[in-house]
Amino acid sequence: MARRLLTLLAALLLALAVGQPSASAASFANPVKAQKGADPWISYHDGNYYLVSTSWTDVITVRRSATLAGLATAPSVQVWQGDAASRCCNIWAPEMHYLNGRWYLYYVAGQNVADYNPTQRSHVLESAGSDPLGPYTYKGQLNSAWMLDPTVATINGRLYLFGSTSSGGTQNIVAAPMSNPYTVSGAFSTVSTPTYAWEKSGHPVNEGPEILQRGGKTFLSYSASGCWTPDYKLGRLTLTGSDPLSASSWTKKSTPDFQRNDAAGVYGPGHHGFFTSPDGTESWIVYHANDSASDGCDNGRTARAQKFTWNADGTPNLGTPVALGASLAGPSGEPSGVQRTYTLTNRNSGKCLEVAGGSTADGANVQQYTCNGGSHQRWRLEDQGDDTSRLLNVATGKVLDTADCSASDGASLRQWPWLNNTCQRFRFVATDGGHVRIVNQASGKVADVANCSTADAADIRQWTWLNNPCQQWKLNPT
Repeated sequence: MARRLLTLLAALLLALAVGQPSASAASFANPVKAQKGADPWISYHDGNYYLVSTSWTDVITVRRSATLAGLATAPSVQVWQGDAASRCCNIWAPEMHYLNGRWYLYYVAGQNVADYNPTQRSHVLESAGSDPLGPYTYKGQLNSAWMLDPTVATINGRLYLFGSTSSGGTQNIVAAPMSNPYTVSGAFSTVSTPTYAWEKSGHPVNEGPEILQRGGKTFLSYSASGCWTPDYKLGRLTLTGSDPLSASSWTKKSTPDFQRNDAAGVYGPGHHGFFTSPDGTESWIVYHANDSASDGCDNGRTARAQKFTWNADGTPNLGTPVALGASLAGPSGEPSGVQRTYTLTNRNSGKCLEVAGGSTADGANVQQYTCNGGSHQRWRLEDQGDDTSRLLNVATGKVLDTADCSASDGASLRQWPWLNNTCQRFRFVATDGGHVRIVNQASGKVADVANCSTADAADIRQWTWLNNPCQQWKLNPT
């Protein structure tokens, strides 16, 4: 654990240097997500990256940033919470896919029981429109038995679902046809089983399938071996036949595609996704890994990204995992600069959340005011690793706090030194139109403009959620 903290501190110091005169504005340093970074997935849409990963809880959160570097400090916005006992908890491996003008969020969830692993099933959500932050509605369970790591891809004009199931003491990759993004329309068939020794370290496993396509070729990249081992790695299949549902149509590469790099302190790299640079010229991989050979298959894994290239024969060359903290050039086509602070504007009034008068006093009031760019209106939204954030005011260095830890409607929101309690932790929960409600972790109540006032200096308090615009906020990077 001490080694991980030192490594992450070094990475953070490098990341904070981004944007200084001595560094490229487009540079970044891994990890791109240090908290709950396992099983990461990145989609790029309409000028922003969207990052999701395993939560181990009953919620799915999304980070959004115009730059890859910005994902490291972007707030985690909750877009879904488990809505039924059969699928409430232990959410793993979410992925976002844009199909037919809507987003589909595929994920694994199970019951809130001690031995939760046998209850894990694959599910899918559908967005109301084209916003990756939703809102989402539940569309259904994708199969009746245990299945991990659902992903979808269109091959030869037809949509397919891929996942990982268990049979005969091994984990295998399976596929099935789909009639639409939430309906499986045929039987599952096994397309890959662990056959090589490098796929069987700890346990014979093929999981985390991802489809990669380029130049008329289709590849299935997957994770192999036990995720709790340092030898968790990536393998590759190439579609050499005509039927993606037939194992005989896939040809397996005999050697790993991406694996541990002891010299760089990278162990167990796997469960990945692919994305393209903003200008479409570069191919990128996002994956998780550990920084010690003794680390396991848990929340300590961090999300990392790097560029990869293509071989002359049209196959991907994923390269070698790079060390945490190494300065890397960001994806081509990104805007310059990295946003690390935010203003919070009220949906009803259009005014900014601020510390009154920029006071540095304990207990200074938090209010709304016409946005003016002042540092007392800018906040650092710092992930606490439990799906909550603290809101640190840039001018004062103090945090948003519920007065006296009250659970009452009308309790004032103020600033206070960080005490690391739940009265100072907040969840950002997506509503619609890119807005969120700011929910106090202790009380479950939301940041509210008193009496829905549109006036400067109107008080900000907590109140029961009423689903009105006075209780909704937009997080604007600055």
